[in-house]
Amino acid sequence: MDVFDKCTEYDRSSLIREAGVYTYYRTITSAQGPVVSHEGRDLVMLGSNNYLGLTCHPEVKDAAAMALALYGTGCAGSRLLNGTLDLHAALEQKLAEFLNRDAALIFATGMQVNLGVLSCLLGRSDLAFLDSLDHASIIDGCRLGFGRSYKFRHNDTQDLEKKLQEADPEKGKLVVVDGVFSMEGDLADLPNIVALKRRFGFRLMVDDAHGLGVFGEYGRGTAEHFGLDHEVDLVMGTFSKSLATVGGFIAGDAAPIDYIKHTARAEIFSAAPPPASVAAATKALELVQREPERRKQLWENTLYMKHELRGLGFDTGETQSPVIPVVVGDDWLAYKMTKRLEEEGVFVNPVVSPAVPEGRAMIRTSYMATHEREHLDFALEAIAKVGRELKIIS
Repeated sequence: MDVFDKCTEYDRSSLIREAGVYTYYRTITSAQGPVVSHEGRDLVMLGSNNYLGLTCHPEVKDAAAMALALYGTGCAGSRLLNGTLDLHAALEQKLAEFLNRDAALIFATGMQVNLGVLSCLLGRSDLAFLDSLDHASIIDGCRLGFGRSYKFRHNDTQDLEKKLQEADPEKGKLVVVDGVFSMEGDLADLPNIVALKRRFGFRLMVDDAHGLGVFGEYGRGTAEHFGLDHEVDLVMGTFSKSLATVGGFIAGDAAPIDYIKHTARAEIFSAAPPPASVAAATKALELVQREPERRKQLWENTLYMKHELRGLGFDTGETQSPVIPVVVGDDWLAYKMTKRLEEEGVFVNPVVSPAVPEGRAMIRTSYMATHEREHLDFALEAIAKVGRELKIIS
């Protein structure tokens, strides 16, 4: 038995390549704007999480450049030891203030936040309850901990209630949900989850990677959207969506954040986030607060596309966010549609099983504040053409 046997037996990627519909690891040779360059062609980008369009904002780029000039390219160590800069501490304070929390802690990536936080919090006497469509980083973070995990049906709080009733009342309990589910684009049912929290006394963590900067009057995310800021114990966010760079954070009360700070292996054994990324996230956070018109424009674009796609006859699921799926059903159909749209000048992402349930393959589209109406109309024309060609719509 060779540990590499599984590698030679794996054939999914080669089958997709042979069929001429491989659309992973596409190389982009431009900034992540509303139009990108791929293989010498301009494509309207409907596959980015750059919701507020801040990756190209001149102030964000200037902040990153200034940090690079002052601090260099990296921190040469972990936050715990020699890698903490005044930039890190300042951003943590600004995040805590923005979210009305005692403290925040930043990590090198959003994935590492969930791996680190969940693995250190979930001890042998603890239970985690996860939505069945939670992000992979949540699933993996719970696997790394010593606690036991239970999945409840997607957004089914009755199923969550049943599992809570069956659980040992003496064990610690943590419910972890995405604020915005990254594939379907729908929101966690926080009002009913919070009602259960008041009954069962569990702690609640919300991964708001796709909600931060997008939802709420001030862009604080899904908890603010529902008016439940103070009912969420831990808020997780990333910098790789609305905040224009790479990294992530956890925010909450002082005691759990201090515990995570000193016990999360993904934090204390990882190099500190580089200065340019931290400075970019800091400036982006400032712009989230200073330019609410970006959020307004994002929602105008989102509502326009959702209305038009549904009017064409596409199944867009239960989305409530700038993530709008176009459900096609079959995995191979998703690959074909993605490739055809690329040929027509539109960049989208195929989402197939097991990332979504079998038979629910989709084209994941997502929108930016910087999309102009001409970009959206061009994309709609292409999506309609390909949808009819592949008999997804009539």
